[in-house]
This record gives sequence, C-alpha cells and structure tokens, in this order.
Amino acid sequence: MTPTGRPKLRPVEAFPVEAGGKKGVALRDPAGFTDSVLVLPPLLLDIVSLFDGEHTLLDIQEVFMRRHGELLLTERLAEISRTLDEHGFLESETFARRREAIEARFRASPTRPAAHAGGAYAAEPEALSAQLAAFFTHPEGPGAAGGDRRDGPITAIMAPHIDFHRGGPTYAWAYRELVNRSDADLFVILGTCHAGMADPFALTLKDYETPLGPAPVDREFPAALQQRYGDDLLSSEGAHRSEHSIEFQAVFLRYALAERHDFTIVPILASFLHESLAGGREPEADPRVPRFLDALGETIAASRRRVCVIAGVDLAHVGPRFGDAEPVGPSRLAALEREDRATLEAVAAVDARAFYESVAKDGDSRRICGLSPIYTLLRCLPAGRGRLLRYAQWPDPQAVVTFASLTFCSEGGSAPLPIPPPTDCAGEARARTTADSYHRASDLGRGR
Repeated sequence: MTPTGRPKLRPVEAFPVEAGGKKGVALRDPAGFTDSVLVLPPLLLDIVSLFDGEHTLLDIQEVFMRRHGELLLTERLAEISRTLDEHGFLESETFARRREAIEARFRASPTRPAAHAGGAYAAEPEALSAQLAAFFTHPEGPGAAGGDRRDGPITAIMAPHIDFHRGGPTYAWAYRELVNRSDADLFVILGTCHAGMADPFALTLKDYETPLGPAPVDREFPAALQQRYGDDLLSSEGAHRSEHSIEFQAVFLRYALAERHDFTIVPILASFLHESLAGGREPEADPRVPRFLDALGETIAASRRRVCVIAGVDLAHVGPRFGDAEPVGPSRLAALEREDRATLEAVAAVDARAFYESVAKDGDSRRICGLSPIYTLLRCLPAGRGRLLRYAQWPDPQAVVTFASLTFCSEGGSAPLPIPPPTDCAGEARARTTADSYHRASDLGRGR
C-alpha cells in the first residue's frame, strides 16, 4: 500500500480480552470469511482504529506523532496493513478475491455443509447423539427425550442458539415438547443473521447437512412463499453459509425426530429489527418486512402440510465484552432476569408490538440477540398463547448471555401453564462463572 493509500477495516467484531495480565482487543469475522482472530494491544489498536478508509498512511503517521510523540515508521505501518489484509480484515482487492472464492464454493455446493460440526458439537454421529441425549437427562434438563403425548398440539417453539455445551439443557426443554406435542412434518426455522445482510430475510434451498443425516429443504412451501412475497428471497442466500442459529436447530431436529417420521425444513434468516431500532424507525418501516411477514403467515395458513415454526434465538448480551462499562454482578443478573421475563411475557402473549416496545423503550440496552426472528415468529403465528418452559443465564463477570425455551399453541389448544417463577440465577452465576471465551464468535459484539 502506498503512503497515500487509505486502509479500511471491514465490518468485524471487536471485544476486549486479557491474557497473561495484558489487555487487548480481539478482532474476528462473524461472516466467516476468515477463521483468524487477531489480538491488538492498546498501541496497535490506536493505529488500527484509524483504518477507516478516510485516513491515508501519512495521515495515520501524523495522528500517531501527535498522540504519542514518536515516529511510526512507514515500513511498520505497511506491515500492519499487510497483515490485516492477508488475514481478511481489510476491504481490498485481496479480500474481494477471497470472498468471491468462498461464495463461489458455497453456490456450487448442492447442500449447506455442517459448518460447525467438530467444533460447536461432535462430528461423529454416535458421539453427537450421546452429547444431545445427555442434555435431556442433565440435572437442568427436562428428562429423557420422547414419552407419551400430553396436553394439546403446539404450533411453534422458541429455542436458544447459544453453544450446546452452555445451553444444551435449555434446548432440550423445547425439543422434548416438540417430540411430545407436535406431529408436524414441515418446520419453518427462523434464525438470527449475526453478520447482517442486504435483505431483511434470506432463504436457502440447500439441504442442511448434519452428522445425523440431512435436514432436507422443502420445495413447495418456499415456492408459494416466494410467489406471495414478490422479491427475491435467495439474493442473500450466502448468509446461510456459516451462520449457526439455524444449523443448531437442524441438528437438534434430526436427533429429536430420528426414529419418528420424515420431515422437511424451510430455513429463513432474518435481520431487520436491530437495524430499525438503531435507525429510530418503526419495525415494519421497510416495506419488504410487512410484505414478507404477511406472506409467511398466509403461506403457513394455506399449507396442506402440518407446519411448526422454530425460532433459534438468544436474549440478552451484557457486560464489558459487549461494550458495557462495568462487570456483571449478582444484582445486575437479578435485574436482568426481571427485565427478560417482562419481555418474555409479551412473547408468550404472541404480541409482536408489545415485544418490540419492551426492547425499544431503553434502546435495546440488553442487546437482545434474536430480535428479528422473535418478531417474525410472533407476527406469523395465529392467535394463541406461549408458555415459558425454561429461562437460563450463562454468566461471566465480563459477559452474560441469557436464553429461554418456549412453546406456543393456537387458540383452542391446551390452556397455558403458569410461567415458572424466577430462579436463583445469581447463585447459578457464582457456581458457573468461567474465564473462558464463553460464546460463539458470531454471537459476540453485536448481540443481534
């Protein structure tokens, strides 16, 4: 890069880290175009913060001299720029070639590969089945999967998308109810798009691979949905390539229904409500949003199949790792649970507007990860009621994620049971506090 070049950092996640008593900021890419994680010490962070596409290398040298009273050598600055570029963190011709190659491989693939197998969960079928079975029988789980059908049929579930080893028992609560109370053979899976995308919704027609066999994508339902919606639902299909929020549901679904019946899925990523909140707009200000929500509800109602909707979502993301000033202590955990449960009351009431207002009233200070899929779920469901099965927190003083499992039934179904009372999450926090990097890369930072 020449001295007059203007290096520009790509939209990536940045979060504080500490190792060996030294603090820094780590960079990683939620879109998965690079697996690298770069840790910047404070002085280097100060330099890279000026990689905004407006400062030339000469400008950066001048700012550095003013701030620190020493010369930043051109060779050193060029080396920093090359390193960032080589690892895929800069907007550049090098990155454009990298991105095109990765996207071309995805477009050419007949299926959507299991991107997180062997990392977030076991890659071998037997090991994965044992891993998932243990979540049901875990002390915080609901008991063994399956069992006799009870209560009325459900129309939807809400489950987490946090790492299995952190939220597995909470997933199990939702999927045990799905096994016991749903005879659906088509599952519309709504997922969070952590990396963001150009369109508010993205569909893929690629079957989702899992170590337990594929979760095949339906063909008739997406065609009917596309016809009602009008716009291209595949234009942001590439967002499915490394996003885990739907992949984790596909894995659990394959396990839960392995010996029951065949099924198909309709995987839809959503990203619009966080953007609306940030821009001070109404949730459906973008005309594509209400058009899609109406089309989805109509397609579900008109389908000849037995349809169940699954939302793969997490809730709050708070603490210094997400940009808050102070570590999270017991009193904040307790307050967080109260705030989350108030929001979940709106969710259980299947009231999309009340859900939006419960988040918007404080500018989404909890950074609810799952805004768009939850809102979509509530808008597309028929009148009915939800039931909270399990609320949980995975706490660390530096970063806390909360999540829950709910089921939904239509009017005329079984009466909802009372929402479980608050748990001693502060006590759980003390027992489970860890110092590891507790959440998936794509869940850190933005909290969509």
